[in-house]
Amino acid sequence: MTMSLNHLYRVLGISKQAVHKMLNLNQKRKDESEQLNRFIEEIREDHPTMGLRDLYFKIQPDFMGRDKFEEYCKKAGFMIEKKKRYCVTTDSSGVIRFPNLINDLEIVRLNQVWQSDITYYEVNGRFYYITFIIDSYSRRIIGYSVSSRLLTIYTTIPALRMAIKTRSGFDLTKLIFHSDGGGQYYAQEFLKITEYFKMINSMCKNAYENGKAERINGVIKNNYLNHKQINTVEELVKEVDQAVRLYNNDKPHIKLKRKSPIQFENNLLLLERQETAKMTKSFDAKTNETLFSEGIEPSEKQGKKTAQNQNVFFANMIES
Repeated sequence: MTMSLNHLYRVLGISKQAVHKMLNLNQKRKDESEQLNRFIEEIREDHPTMGLRDLYFKIQPDFMGRDKFEEYCKKAGFMIEKKKRYCVTTDSSGVIRFPNLINDLEIVRLNQVWQSDITYYEVNGRFYYITFIIDSYSRRIIGYSVSSRLLTIYTTIPALRMAIKTRSGFDLTKLIFHSDGGGQYYAQEFLKITEYFKMINSMCKNAYENGKAERINGVIKNNYLNHKQINTVEELVKEVDQAVRLYNNDKPHIKLKRKSPIQFENNLLLLERQETAKMTKSFDAKTNETLFSEGIEPSEKQGKKTAQNQNVFFANMIES
């Protein structure tokens, strides 16, 4: 005897909507736990002996209380001091994973690959989270966000929206968006945006497979933020804005022939315009050569074409 799900819901005395709400809540909790693991590991790298209680008050996860946090950490093995496990996550039920599409990929142009990572920054005993998105070819930071919470709507989504705005006018179809396996990068709200712009998601299993994004974290923190007196989240936002501006416009890169990311991009666009102009000039020259071979003066044919256009123009005026 078979029983439909709707009949089963009635027998159990619960609604279909309640079941789906519970499933969505469970999935959200899994995502949040995945996000939490990575930050605990990153903090432990800087503070190897920090206890669970101190970790809780540093991170202050809004989806988990103190006792539940400590219980979770014990079950996850964080009572034991460990070396940092880069991008180590489990393929538990409902968790989305994408293949690494940039391994051994030759990156040869802008908007071919974007890479992203999230790091933390401590201000007066409280951790805040900074998300960066870079263009892998030019190393330019094209999107970023500062947040007091780990949720996707405060981290990766604002950074992605900024990146898309920065690249306004460019075709982003088939762009590879590469990241670690953090939950912020496979949350449905995030994937809806990448799907809308026809981007292709890619994920790493090891930190070195997302090295460019990882290095940006260190550059911004160690070369800029750590040299400032930052006492509030407002000051942190201001200093991150300043750091990104200086990095993009002024910091030379060996890989970019000692140019800053924006200088490098501007040179690329200039070369593209020059190449387009050269091709157009070459096409015009070949056209003129053909006309001469036919015994036609280019200016004569062009003049006739112009006259024809004028006749069409005047005819349209009369008809209107």
